[in-house]
Amino acid sequence: MIIKSAVFIKSSPKVSDCPKSALPEYAFIGRSNVGKSSLINMLTDHKGLALTGSTPGKTLLINHFLINDAWYLVDLPGYGFAQRGKKQRDELRAMIEGYILGREALTNLFVLIDSRLEPQKIDIEFINWAGENGIPFSIVFTKADKLTKTALNTNIENYKERLKEDWETLPPIFITSSEKTIGRESLLNYIDNINSDTVIP
Repeated sequence: MIIKSAVFIKSSPKVSDCPKSALPEYAFIGRSNVGKSSLINMLTDHKGLALTGSTPGKTLLINHFLINDAWYLVDLPGYGFAQRGKKQRDELRAMIEGYILGREALTNLFVLIDSRLEPQKIDIEFINWAGENGIPFSIVFTKADKLTKTALNTNIENYKERLKEDWETLPPIFITSSEKTIGRESLLNYIDNINSDTVIP
């Protein structure tokens, strides 16, 4: 897939405020500092599309970007919220769950995992929650350039083994690096293939 256009459309505080559209949506989510904004910018080849840590308010909303006038890339707030108060944690959780469970246009959820870390309880819990609710999702390992190839492969195999404790069949898995543009073509081709099989009403 060639990205010809990537345009920010709107930020929404709740799912009912999201764009009224039947176009397929591909949402990206992960823990804080997993590299989500950098990955989105790398995928779209647009350095300033998803704003990074300098504007933390943006990450508290559901952000829609229209790609090639054909599908939406959706930047979701991160889960975990360790640095926030209980009221804001509850509001963010309700926003995220409202979108993931209630947005009919959601076609695939990309769950971002930091490849440098051993399996994290919060990531495993989120992945299992998505599976239990029948959400189509894929796993995207980020920051692959920060490890040697051997260490990267070891970490990913460890993660797969941990997932197999709960899953008979693993979801699609992608390995990426925003700095080295690793995984861009694989992810975009994956989206393109799904879009080709999706009937837009």
